[in-house]
Amino acid sequence: MSHPVVFIGAGPIGLAGAAHAQSRGLGTIVLEAGDSAAAAIREWGHIRLFSPWSELVDPVAGTLLDRTGWIAPMDTAYPTGEEWATGYLQPLADALDKTDEVDVRYGHRVVGVTRFGRDRLVDAGRDEEPLVLQVQTERGIERITASAVVDASGTWGGPNPLGGDGLPALGETEHADRISYRVPDLRSEQGRTRYAGKHTVVAGTGASAQNALVELAHLAETAPGTKVSWLVRRPTVGNAFGGGDNDQLEARGELGKSAERAAGSGAVTPVTSFRTASVEQQEDGRLIVTDFGGKTVTDVDEIIAVTGFRPELGHLSEIRLDLDPILQSPRTLAPLIDPNIHSCGTVYPHGAKELAQPEPGFYLVGMKSYGRAPSFLTLTGCEQVRSVIAAIAGDHEAADRVELVLPDTGVCGGAGTFDEADSDGGCCTPAAEVLTIGSAPLTLA
Repeated sequence: MSHPVVFIGAGPIGLAGAAHAQSRGLGTIVLEAGDSAAAAIREWGHIRLFSPWSELVDPVAGTLLDRTGWIAPMDTAYPTGEEWATGYLQPLADALDKTDEVDVRYGHRVVGVTRFGRDRLVDAGRDEEPLVLQVQTERGIERITASAVVDASGTWGGPNPLGGDGLPALGETEHADRISYRVPDLRSEQGRTRYAGKHTVVAGTGASAQNALVELAHLAETAPGTKVSWLVRRPTVGNAFGGGDNDQLEARGELGKSAERAAGSGAVTPVTSFRTASVEQQEDGRLIVTDFGGKTVTDVDEIIAVTGFRPELGHLSEIRLDLDPILQSPRTLAPLIDPNIHSCGTVYPHGAKELAQPEPGFYLVGMKSYGRAPSFLTLTGCEQVRSVIAAIAGDHEAADRVELVLPDTGVCGGAGTFDEADSDGGCCTPAAEVLTIGSAPLTLA
């Protein structure tokens, strides 16, 4: 190839893809906006993943690291985000950067991707020209040409708002200093100071919300006055705690059980059928949160809004994309991952064919490929980039040979009908009768 393959993002999937490209002798550039590998993961480094090390290390990447003398972690151990970043992802980035094929560049934020000399309207000669990335660096905007671009930038930078209609609630922006869109480190001095003895609203039902409930209940044991209002959009809590002992990811099941205990501890009050419409300040300076039906939660000190993430697409405005109008994932992939349809954590094996876009040589992978759908696993992303790199290298037989078996959640995962109570049926009752499970950072595992 006369131009390199370029990966956007030096997270677990971007680096795994670079390892596969290196193994095939493809010249590769990895562009990372942060100042280190896995910059986003380090922001939730205090959280322990629910996948063990055996499911967090790409096999090809592990082989490359083995040649450097890397000491592999114990397969059955569960790392924190920080341990994942420092124990595997940064060493992988360093090892890749030392090869002849890969160049890892930090402080390089991609602000645009296009076709050389052509905007998205131009057909003539489009397939014959390389892709071009505009990249913000400390030296200014630079151009990088590429034979293929793989966007593995994730969704961490696009948390969903608190508002129940997908837009920021009225007053949400004005009170942003009182709202966290990620799970804070409640065991740090700063976290304790901010939340101890306070009334905190937690919005969301996924893994991040479960973590917040567990940590706040733990804080309440030593900090009198600490209380939580847990905002749930569905009419019942139902299956929000996951599959418990039936979950094939043991730690994910344990997290759900811990969250269920936290919810019953007395420190947590579930508030169901609540879709936030506004956040206002009371006369005493505390907040009042109101839903679309007029229901209120008063005397609120802090809000933790962990309602999922959405992809950032602004830098792709000149790329020809074919995205599902609901999930904002590749259109062909959407039916395979739609939480309104799928249950039991099943995802049909997928790879380059489902991830490719109308723009030749451009792919969405990793959490970015799931758009707004939750419950992405690292296992999925590693298989995605294996297939994508095989396709880029011209090995179409390997690209089509996609094999992926995901661990069962132990509970159905369809989102269900608007305002419908949860089914009492077992796993794999019709998808329209069950609740979406899982979101944000732990589902990166």
